[in-house]
Amino acid sequence: QVQLVESGGGSVQAGGSLRLSCAASSNIYSRDCMGWFRQAPGKEREGVAAIAYAGGTTYADSVKGRFAISKDNARNTLYLQMNSLKPEDTAMYYCASGCLGCSGGYCYPPYSRYEYHYRGQGTQVTVSS
Repeated sequence: QVQLVESGGGSVQAGGSLRLSCAASSNIYSRDCMGWFRQAPGKEREGVAAIAYAGGTTYADSVKGRFAISKDNARNTLYLQMNSLKPEDTAMYYCASGCLGCSGGYCYPPYSRYEYHYRGQGTQVTVSS
């Protein structure tokens, strides 16, 4: 059983930065894909970014060039560096592990095409204008 615990959310002004962390309870080496998704009240879930076992990354168009996903396998931790934040980035952010349809070392962001097996409880990000 994999448990994922997010941290690092908060309130920032537009243009600011935040770094989210996700601590995994088991060795994330065993997971082909890990990623982040977000959900704002009244909106659909949006896959934000994903990272493959070998380190390849994918991003939603809405965050390309502003967000960066990374992982530290020695610390069993996934990160999301968010720069140039906009009010529309306001949402609950969740990390996820174990893409249920990804293959060939290519990972789609969670729920952008496939569901992920595990998810955390989320951390709130609020960006004010």
